[in-house]
Amino acid sequence: MNKNYVFSILSILLFSLGNAQNYKKPLVSAIKEADLRKDMYELAADQFWGREAGTLDELKVSMWLADKAKDAGMKPAGDNGTFFQFFDMYRHQVIPQSSLKIGNSSLKLWKDFLVAEPVNAAIDTEIVYAGNAEPEELSKLNIKGKVLAVNASDKNIDKEMTLFVRRYPGFVRTKYYSKALELGAKAVIFITDDISEKSWVEVLPQMTRGTYGVEGLREKITDNIPVVWIKRENSGWVKNNPKIALNLITETYKYPSVNIIGKIEGTDPKLKEEYVLLSGHQDHDGIRHPVKNDTIYNGADDNASTCVAMLAMARAYKKQPGKRSILFVFHGAEERGLLGSRWHAAHPVVPKEKIVAVLNGDMIGRNDNNEAALLGGIAPHKNSEELVKMAEDANNESTKFKYLKDWDSPNHAEYFYFRSDHLPYAKIGIPSVFFTSVLHDQYHTPQDESENINYKKLYKMTEWMYRTSWKVANEAERPKVIANFTLER
Repeated sequence: MNKNYVFSILSILLFSLGNAQNYKKPLVSAIKEADLRKDMYELAADQFWGREAGTLDELKVSMWLADKAKDAGMKPAGDNGTFFQFFDMYRHQVIPQSSLKIGNSSLKLWKDFLVAEPVNAAIDTEIVYAGNAEPEELSKLNIKGKVLAVNASDKNIDKEMTLFVRRYPGFVRTKYYSKALELGAKAVIFITDDISEKSWVEVLPQMTRGTYGVEGLREKITDNIPVVWIKRENSGWVKNNPKIALNLITETYKYPSVNIIGKIEGTDPKLKEEYVLLSGHQDHDGIRHPVKNDTIYNGADDNASTCVAMLAMARAYKKQPGKRSILFVFHGAEERGLLGSRWHAAHPVVPKEKIVAVLNGDMIGRNDNNEAALLGGIAPHKNSEELVKMAEDANNESTKFKYLKDWDSPNHAEYFYFRSDHLPYAKIGIPSVFFTSVLHDQYHTPQDESENINYKKLYKMTEWMYRTSWKVANEAERPKVIANFTLER
């Protein structure tokens, strides 16, 4: 046979094989609903006691995740050849030695009064009782150097948010705080109304825990003025403008929290130095007040759902790697204020410029099988045209979700775009999107359990994230950030 002819045939075959690699399809068949279900029932089980950040339970589940990551085919990508990237989480907490005396009444912390934010304060002055005054009416009163006491009111407060009753004290604070500060008040006392009476038992665990921070965010105790709540049955304490002596002592503790990080290397000699970051969070709310006789906040949808999806995607990438490498980051302490993602965005385990995109999931296992949201999919939250197109093309190829675009609006009551782990990465200029099946009535309750997950929906959301990541991992050109991208908050 003619040697030139043989060489030509071999050249055509090699070219065809090269093109086959370029157009290889994602290995969706490697993702199994049975794996998602099995992992979910383990990760969101009572054995991990709700996986609260800064507790031994979070460290215990981190070990479980590291073992599962290894079994799924990941190599460790954390610190010192491990799957773990530890960071310090700061906790600011009002201590029991704090005191409040109004007139002749000495009040008991967490029983007679709540402290909405841990601060240090030593106040000895008078109370000015403002009754049902709205913020704009406070200017009529002389509250400079005194403590404002006012009846809580839901007037002019948006009542559409999920968990409205639990969040209500925060809305009331926001409504009055700036005006009270402007007028020189030394502190604010809110007197409960119907809604805040109901919220008392829900906000008590949150307030007693205090606030949390990480390097660069809430590291130190704020110098805000104190905000205190008393029940309306005790409103007589403040109505005659009595003397008040408030002594709040706040201490700061450091707790370890941790990100679990693994990787699967790409196949392209050059592109494997770049990374597609798949993101979720491992923590939830631990043990809190009972709801329907259950006190363990298991966090199945929030966010074991994305963790088990990431493990499933890892198994697919192990069987068929992409050209770029995949970095899997299971963030810690998301529920305490995106602390793990803030830490990793500031201290990435690979060079920041090598992270081509962040695909974050949070709550991807509930609601209608045919609806989902892609946050960061439209302006002003969209920061990459190419990345959004890849996600939309992936959806059109198979899952065909109808988009819940209103959840991506800056006018949506939940401001949901700002509440998950893609945010710190978007803020430092990395193309980022957020996949979610949005909230439901068991959100942040003990009823967010494995048996309530919609596993067909979880499979579809996993497939969508995986198909999108496959495109990002294999396209010759990486997605770009929109010039002059800014967020409204």
